[in-house]
Amino acid sequence: MSVDGATRTDDAEAAGVVLTWREAPLPVKAVIAGIMVNRLGGFLQVFLVLYLVAGGYPAVQAGFALAAHGAGAVAGILLGGWLVGRIGVRASIVSSMTANAALTAAFLYAASYPVMLLLAVGTGAASQVYRPASAELVSRLTGEQRRVMVFAMYRLATNIGTTAAPLIGAALVAHSYTLLFWAEAAAALGVAVLGVRLLPRDRPGAVGVGPAGAGPAGAKAAPEAADAGAAAGPGGYRAVLGDRSFVLFLLAILGFSAVYTQYLSTLPLAVRERGLDIFVYGVLVAVNGLIVILCELVVTRKVQRWPARVATITGILAVGVGLAAYALPWGVTGLVAATVVWSVGEIIGSPTMTAYPALTAAPENRSRYLGASQAMFGVGSAVGPAAGVAAWSLMGDSVWLACGALAALAASAAFIGMPASAKP
Repeated sequence: MSVDGATRTDDAEAAGVVLTWREAPLPVKAVIAGIMVNRLGGFLQVFLVLYLVAGGYPAVQAGFALAAHGAGAVAGILLGGWLVGRIGVRASIVSSMTANAALTAAFLYAASYPVMLLLAVGTGAASQVYRPASAELVSRLTGEQRRVMVFAMYRLATNIGTTAAPLIGAALVAHSYTLLFWAEAAAALGVAVLGVRLLPRDRPGAVGVGPAGAGPAGAKAAPEAADAGAAAGPGGYRAVLGDRSFVLFLLAILGFSAVYTQYLSTLPLAVRERGLDIFVYGVLVAVNGLIVILCELVVTRKVQRWPARVATITGILAVGVGLAAYALPWGVTGLVAATVVWSVGEIIGSPTMTAYPALTAAPENRSRYLGASQAMFGVGSAVGPAAGVAAWSLMGDSVWLACGALAALAASAAFIGMPASAKP
């Protein structure tokens, strides 16, 4: 018997990509489609600094505005986990995207830097409130044996959108920043419309999301799926912090994300320091993107059968080994090989780490667990690059060995905090 009441079928059927998508309820498909639309229109974070500099603001102020946007994003994830219990899944998603559309468009009419900062925080928060709500809906409408695969699809939609957005944004900026901001606002509003039309109505305080039943192989919703609200769990985020095992998992997420994001900050500096063309860095990022987009669903077919702890630890350690290998004095071929190693680690561990909070949480507190894990990843993503660049300026390539050590500590936290038998 699965955690959410779905009967487990044979592993081969549980692993099917096409069957999983076919049997996924319409609201789950709508959420995944909405995520892709939202990320395809996610231009603000990429072009905010350039927009402010082009408007005459100093680079330092532009960088601070981007940091404010990131801080707002972390706060928005935590707020989203709380809102699900207050206004429900559907209302959280629709209000998040509607507010994001309005605040993004308002950037074009901001007359001062303080207003820009407020809008940066506001858009960062509004753009992320939907994440715990959408993950909550996906987890509750997906049977246990399908959950990791569906979250791999969830990540695939995010990665495709995130990869394509800078290219689309660059084409829009070539015309005007006005078009860029209105395009992002339109994308957010489109997701809000999808939510209104395709997500089930729910009321806060009721556990579960309907409709029940989405196929014979475990896409059936949990028994608690009477309607689409998430209860305000007893103690809220206090309950999360009181779960010592899950706090260790959160520390593992923090360490993993701090290490993982070094490819965005420290790696380009290391490539330049070796006298290589910046094109080489572009190749390394492209290799990672291709592996994630082309291979994650295939790898997840196998990994979803593993215990959650095994998948998580294997993924974290592989990422640590791949990044630590950058410390070796080799050329482009070696850098590509190291990138392949940590990219494989990413696709092994990330879907399980994304799905695990929904497995371990009580149904009434699931959105808080999901929000806490996403927020912790956001904190690591915000702190990691700054700490990595500072460490690299002091340690040089030895920083990659420190990344490997931090990954080992994160894997240790996951080993202690996650039960050996838990299935994703």
